[in-house]
Amino acid sequence: MDENKMDEELRKIWEEKPMAHTDKTKEDSWEAFRSGVFPPKKKNVAWRKYAAAAAVIVMLTATGIYLLKDPLKNDNSIAGNVVENTTATVKTIFLPDSSRVELSPASKIEYAADFSINRKIEVEGEAYFKVKKDKNHPFQVFCNETTTTVLGTSFTVKSDTKNGVEVALYEGSVQMSVDDQDKKWILVPGETFTYGKDNTPAVTEFNRFTDFENEKLTVVSRYIQNNYGYKVIFPEEYENQRITVRINKKEDLKTIIQLISEMYNLNFEVNEALKQITFQ
Repeated sequence: MDENKMDEELRKIWEEKPMAHTDKTKEDSWEAFRSGVFPPKKKNVAWRKYAAAAAVIVMLTATGIYLLKDPLKNDNSIAGNVVENTTATVKTIFLPDSSRVELSPASKIEYAADFSINRKIEVEGEAYFKVKKDKNHPFQVFCNETTTTVLGTSFTVKSDTKNGVEVALYEGSVQMSVDDQDKKWILVPGETFTYGKDNTPAVTEFNRFTDFENEKLTVVSRYIQNNYGYKVIFPEEYENQRITVRINKKEDLKTIIQLISEMYNLNFEVNEALKQITFQ
């Protein structure tokens, strides 16, 4: 079989691939393949000997080229464990990788069954995440059309029908992306990423701290009770004691209590049953 005849036969095989691809894609991939099979300086090759093998190579190579021409859309579907907060207070959930989620009322999360190696989670409503670091398994949060990717940090994700999606970063760093958009947004602590109903992404700043400037300790006590649900009791002689401190709005309660303990050289006792912290 001469080269022209072989060219014709191979093209027939090539064009038997799925018709979902455009003629232009087929033509480009065919020319790329043909230029390799028929190099200008080797026209006298005995093609009959290699015809069967060439046909197999065509089929495999064509499949590879089509996949490259039509990259698959990321599959963000998650099937696994569902946790819903139907109470009127924040619900704390510890994920299989020890990451912590504070799930707001009327909110829901769903995470993969193999979460230890597939750290993907979907949010409806509002949730605060304290993510355990794992450089080999990035943590991804899907909310509507947005994806938050992180190795280890703390942030909130909130969605509603009025404002769209809002991600506020308190510690670490996260990368934001939106379906069907190539651009990526890298957030630093104190920045909020919003993706509104008008499908327009935006990054703005917010105050991630609560400052107490020469305030009474009783003011800090009220802050802890309102935000963490624990009543704080100080010795009577400390009622008028003043404090100046800056607290991350999403700081761990244990860190705050230990800070106060060290500042005033006080011991403390935590009663989980009564949700009460007593300094002495």
